[in-house]
Amino acid sequence: MVNRRKFIKQGLNVATAITLPLPLSVFKTINDMREDRNFDVIIVGGSYSGLSAAMALGRSLRKVLIIDGGNPCNKQTPHSHNFLTQDGEKPFAIFEKAKKQVLEYPMVQFLTATAQRGVKTKNGFEITTQSGTSFRAKKLIFATGIKDILPKIDGFAECWGISAIHCPYCHGYEVQKLKTGILAKGDTAYEMVKLISNWTNELILFTNGQSELTSEQLNSLKKRSVSIVEKPLSSIQHSKGYMEKLRFKDGSSIPLKAMYSRLPFKQHSNIPKELGCELNDQGFITVELFQNTSVPGVYACGDNTTFIRAVAQAVYAGNVAGASVNMEMIQEAEN
Repeated sequence: MVNRRKFIKQGLNVATAITLPLPLSVFKTINDMREDRNFDVIIVGGSYSGLSAAMALGRSLRKVLIIDGGNPCNKQTPHSHNFLTQDGEKPFAIFEKAKKQVLEYPMVQFLTATAQRGVKTKNGFEITTQSGTSFRAKKLIFATGIKDILPKIDGFAECWGISAIHCPYCHGYEVQKLKTGILAKGDTAYEMVKLISNWTNELILFTNGQSELTSEQLNSLKKRSVSIVEKPLSSIQHSKGYMEKLRFKDGSSIPLKAMYSRLPFKQHSNIPKELGCELNDQGFITVELFQNTSVPGVYACGDNTTFIRAVAQAVYAGNVAGASVNMEMIQEAEN
């Protein structure tokens, strides 16, 4: 585990790690590795957070393998926002540019595969992919994200990330002042209404059944002129993911262009839990300041550790994780 006092005393910046000059190499993939399957660090998950961790480690002269299944949660989101220098860019374009830059560091390699199993070994850890190939490393970083559990509403999956959205900081500006829906119930619904009210005054709360709101909450929403619809939803009429109408099981419908929802989720990978990493009450991997988990030598970063689902947050957390792993390895080498 990282010694925070020693970390700060030695003057190493966790946001930048070690920045020794390196010659840039051609892109490297797993085919370049041949029989060498031993690494300093294996990063499971190669989207924004995983690539950010890999860059910090590559610049720290660490031998790194990124294993990524190629199924990011924002795969159908048309544009990414609220990330400096990349505002409005397509998520896949950001990923491609990031991957290209990271793989210019000769110590970093990328494998498109699904990590299936992880075990603790005498000298570190072993990760086995779905194909049965195993790789070993002294340290692990999990940047595996989460998997949303979508409601059983026809058309919702096609709209998710396009017009069925989760974050006003990522999407709110584009749908400002429009008639906007919120799909939630109970305390979550009440808190979401207060938040989204900053972007529009035309809010409709869809609870898809009993609202589970208290009398005080109902009175507060009434004062805000928020309509509450408890009728069960049946489908979303849309055009290529862009909402047009919500349809209810009683045959009625309401025109709507955008709807926020905070969905339940599960961890995208079970390996951290199988290794003994603690999860908090919300289902996220528990991490400390430097992204270290409850298992020594195992770190986690990105959407699997926090409710803040944003590209900027993922990049930051990955950079911290990569620099922290490097610092831990430096400290261990001194002992």
